[in-house]
Amino acid sequence: MSDLFAGEGDSARYRRCAGVYLLNPDGRVWVGERNDAPGAWQMPQGGIDDGEAPQAAALRELEEETGTANVEFLAEAPHWLKYDLPADLQRCAWKGRWNGQMQKWFAYRFDGSDLEIDVLGVAKPEFERWKWVRPDQLPELIVPFKRPIYEAVVEVFRPLGEGSAQP
Repeated sequence: MSDLFAGEGDSARYRRCAGVYLLNPDGRVWVGERNDAPGAWQMPQGGIDDGEAPQAAALRELEEETGTANVEFLAEAPHWLKYDLPADLQRCAWKGRWNGQMQKWFAYRFDGSDLEIDVLGVAKPEFERWKWVRPDQLPELIVPFKRPIYEAVVEVFRPLGEGSAQP
């Protein structure tokens, strides 16, 4: 897993990004199906603007993508994690500037009603639909090149869901 950890030297080749591991009271995690890639699911995440703190970016992305920020902070992952885009995507994504992304992940508990989440009612919808899943289901839903990141994030935040009802 050590090749997943990003360091300061990676910031020249990897786009800085923040992600949200959103837990509901039952210990399930929010995941959305991308509208530009049917069958590709992911948690809320997105680029960090210049001068923006990673946690502020995570909350901004959460609200931009789900329509809600009714959350309580739980934890921050201890390390930046990185992934490489497949070669064919590297050439076209972000105009070829980045090899992939280095991500800082934050865990939050969702404090609202599912009715607050409206992935189609946001300014720029990125998701077609969404659902709550058990943390161990996340990696199997994710595109293969992001799977190691999701496995690491699930492992880091696993203790937060322990004790919750997870049938």
